[in-house]
Amino acid sequence: MNVTDLLLGAGLVSTGLMSGLLYGWSVSVIPGLRRTTDLAYVGTMQHINKAIINPAFVLPFMGVPLILGAAAIAQFRAGDTRRGWLLTGATASYVVGVLGVTVGRNIPLNDALDAFRLDQSDAGAIETRRRIYQQPWNRWHYLRTAGSVASLTLAVASALVTADAD
Repeated sequence: MNVTDLLLGAGLVSTGLMSGLLYGWSVSVIPGLRRTTDLAYVGTMQHINKAIINPAFVLPFMGVPLILGAAAIAQFRAGDTRRGWLLTGATASYVVGVLGVTVGRNIPLNDALDAFRLDQSDAGAIETRRRIYQQPWNRWHYLRTAGSVASLTLAVASALVTADAD
């Protein structure tokens, strides 16, 4: 096994981890949270927004485009433009569809929610805060989930496609 193969494998695994996390959130956490009270929803999301900032999440989340990009470069250098372009597409899908959406849309919503003082708010204010946050956050989350699935699909395609002949 060479560096090109290792980078491709690492790209597949890291992209799969992030895509799985985002997809899993979409099909389990979001539906579950819809069933909670406004107080439980806001409090839970505030706790999750703090808990997710840890190395086990941040390193793979930020590392995916670096690994995919390195894998693309390695494929181009090895003369395999077919795999190189698929991995370039996977990288771009992740950067725009996952990182871009997260940084540009989800994080600002999270920051606003985190600034909300749950302990100093009445039921009406909590209900309003949830309404302002939940629907836009979920919409952007579904978009970044689609971006991660697109990225994973392109990365898997790069592993399955017949290599360019030397």
